[in-house]
Amino acid sequence: MSKAQPIRITTAGRSRAEDIAIRQKRYAISMSIRSLCFIGAVIAGLAGIGWLWPILIVAALILPYIAVVMANATNTKSDEMNLMDSPYGPRQLSSGREQQLNEKREDD
Repeated sequence: MSKAQPIRITTAGRSRAEDIAIRQKRYAISMSIRSLCFIGAVIAGLAGIGWLWPILIVAALILPYIAVVMANATNTKSDEMNLMDSPYGPRQLSSGREQQLNEKREDD
């Protein structure tokens, strides 16, 4: 029996710490792939595969830019629950001063 997910009643996103942890993980994965590209380029060069090593070097040179852009991308996705507007328009609280002015206009 699986545990039911709690009902989300807020439109808040992930916490800052959780968002940073996810971005750090993405960056570490990208930099690992970059390291593998360098290692692969050396192995391909030593093995005499002339067409593969330049591709791996170019990939290793481009990956840092991609990794930084991905790491700096914050949580822009919104899994928010859309709240329905009432037929009378969105509810708004007025200040005490506005309420006094409205009451004064109604009395006049």
